[in-house]
Amino acid sequence: MSFSIEGRTAIVTGAAHGLGQAIARHFADQGANVMFADMDEDALEAEVGALSEKHDTVRFFGGDLRERLTVANLLSATIDAFDRIDILVNASRQCMTTDPLAPDDDSVSVMLEQNLFASLRLAQAVARRMIAQAESAPEDVRAHGAIVNLSSIAAQCSQPELMGFSIASAAVDQMTRSLALALAPHHIRVNSVAFGSVMSASLREQIRDNADWRSEIRNHTPLGRIAAPSEVAEAAQFLASDAAGFLTGQVLTVDGGRTLLDAVAAPAH
Repeated sequence: MSFSIEGRTAIVTGAAHGLGQAIARHFADQGANVMFADMDEDALEAEVGALSEKHDTVRFFGGDLRERLTVANLLSATIDAFDRIDILVNASRQCMTTDPLAPDDDSVSVMLEQNLFASLRLAQAVARRMIAQAESAPEDVRAHGAIVNLSSIAAQCSQPELMGFSIASAAVDQMTRSLALALAPHHIRVNSVAFGSVMSASLREQIRDNADWRSEIRNHTPLGRIAAPSEVAEAAQFLASDAAGFLTGQVLTVDGGRTLLDAVAAPAH
């Protein structure tokens, strides 16, 4: 099987910054047609404007994907530009702290709306388009589309101050499994990438003046380092490609082994 996504059309959300941007750039470098989608239209315009000097297969769409009309407009813009949709990467993620004992803290609902419901509505809309496309596709086509959701090891490693993000991440994993079963008869695969610490621009800024925190992250990661954004992008490419043609409903963990650790050390003998 091939890892190639050349010539395929992908929508990547959260593409103005961070991991979404890294994935969208990587897909464009791999020869895919890429619709960069995000709420930050100015950042998108600058990003795609720079990339278009090297790639003529990148476009951008700015809008709040929590709105149903915006989702419909994104699909229309992608079809107008590239005629079809083969891949969706739900990479728009928001993380905020939670006070788990404060009844007026609405961070859980905010995290669910941004990280779960917006991704779910877009996945449902894209899946319907993929199903329609499949009606005119040859019967021997192995897959008619791939959806990749961005999750987090926060779904497994609970921290009270990240309760909202952890709940939303766990919900994304369950959404992935449920959609995988629902879409399997249509040969549409749904998987997710659960990431650990990744050297995004925001993390680099946070640890710049905090060497102890950087060391703590490394010490809690068996491979002893922080991942590069490209490593998450490559995992997303794998799941979107034919090389993962028999994978669906899976959560691919890219964390350097961090979730393998038991926080309680064995007693000394």
